[in-house]
Formats: sequence, C-alpha cells, structure tokens
Amino acid sequence: MATMLVEIVTPEAALWQGSAQALMARSSDGEFTVLPQHTSLVTDVVPGVVRVATSEGEQSFCVHGGYVQVGPGEEPGTTRTTLLAGVAERVSEIDGAQAQADKERLEAELAQLGRDGGEDPVARSVLETELARAELRLRAIGR
Repeated sequence: MATMLVEIVTPEAALWQGSAQALMARSSDGEFTVLPQHTSLVTDVVPGVVRVATSEGEQSFCVHGGYVQVGPGEEPGTTRTTLLAGVAERVSEIDGAQAQADKERLEAELAQLGRDGGEDPVARSVLETELARAELRLRAIGR
C-alpha cells in the first residue's frame, strides 16, 4: 500500500510530521487534496485551515500562507509532502479569548490610525495583516 509522509513546518518549529492518507488545503488556484503517489508539484498555500487525514483522525492547522512541495519519498512507492508556512499553529492550540481580544485591539488601532491623520501606509498594512490573522484564527475555531 502506498504511503505518504507529511511535514508541516515553520521557520521556528516542525509543527507535525507523520504518515497520512491525505492533506487538504487551498492554493491561489483553489482547493486541492494531496494523496499518496500524487504527482510531484510545488504550489502556494493561501491563509486558511489545512487538514491532514491520518489513521488516528484528522489534524487541523491554521496556516497564514506558505508553500507545499510534493515529491517521491525516500522509499519506492512513497510520497513526501512538505508544507512550509511562515506562520502556522495547531487549531487545537488556539486560544479563542486571546484571538478575540487581539481582533478587538487591532480594530481599535486601525480606527485610531485613521483618526490620527497623516496616514502611515506601512503601519496600516501591518495592522491589517495582524487583523486578518486574528480573524482567521477565530474562523478556524468556529467563532
């Protein structure tokens, strides 16, 4: 039977590694699923929830963008799938109260930025990116 090794990594840590039946994610071209013996590819991953189906159940990760590379594994008939994300976390480890507080704080900071005049496009961009992350974290946990 064909197998697939999946790795989900960030620059700071390897979040998860193990055998899987499928990896489901979204790229700029749309939803995709990687299965054992998948054709080799490299594609982007847009912010969203990435799901990994394993024999023990499904693992879910909140990924704020990145790339997936699929290719042959070290053993014949195996597939290696690596997802490299700049920022990612296990959905099960998201603190909903903290994500909600972050969202409210960032919305207030953006509103204040608009009132202060002298628009700073870099500051606005940073705040909007952080707000999008907080909102994705909340969606990932169903809030």
